[in-house]
Amino acid sequence: MTNSELVVEVTDLVAGYLPGVNILTGCSLTAHKGELIGIIGPNGAGKSTLLKAIFGQVHVRGGSMTLNGEDITDLPADKLVARGVGMVPQNNNVFPTLTIEENLQMGLFQNPKIYNERLEFVTSLFTELKSRLKQRAGSLSGGERQMVAMSRALMMDPEVLLLDEPSAGLSPVRQDEAFIRVSEINKAGVTTIMVEQNARRCLQIADRAYVLDQGRDAYTGSGRELLHDPKVISLYLGTLGEEVA
Repeated sequence: MTNSELVVEVTDLVAGYLPGVNILTGCSLTAHKGELIGIIGPNGAGKSTLLKAIFGQVHVRGGSMTLNGEDITDLPADKLVARGVGMVPQNNNVFPTLTIEENLQMGLFQNPKIYNERLEFVTSLFTELKSRLKQRAGSLSGGERQMVAMSRALMMDPEVLLLDEPSAGLSPVRQDEAFIRVSEINKAGVTTIMVEQNARRCLQIADRAYVLDQGRDAYTGSGRELLHDPKVISLYLGTLGEEVA
């Protein structure tokens, strides 16, 4: 369920890792309250860089970003977390030597007083975790680690959740579970921006989506529109797109 309230606005963003080398070359994006936004595109298009730039992990050289109308351009990650932005990175997204419970506590280091309340919320979404809180995260499967990482990001009750490739490296069954989890998180009221290599599944669940190419938003529309757009199918979805076109 979405409304017209604009939560995240990215305008003409230019950013990169090395001096003089820009990965993002004028990328724009908007996310309204309650929306699930998908970001797809070829490898090297700048998808993960866009999330990292929003989350203050890549220096922005041009353009701007706002959260609820306030400028957040180049704000560091800890300040963004305090303002209601959470992020789940693709790799190294749990503390393997800590238990599940300790991982969740790490997500609340800025506000430990709400632990019990938030634990109840995340274990209602991820019921498998409730009986396994004392298990070390390093002993979990890839899909289970993804659950812990999402839960930790949700502990601070974020308004916006950034997800970088939530299905990466998972078996097909676990991939389906990951997309179901993302939908459940979004339906719980969290505005969600997801980068995903599995373009077809991403478009199936996204309210709106952006196709990035060479650091810019090449196409945008509803998930269903892009899923059936002949240009998007031929350029970015290939045979996966043709199955549902």
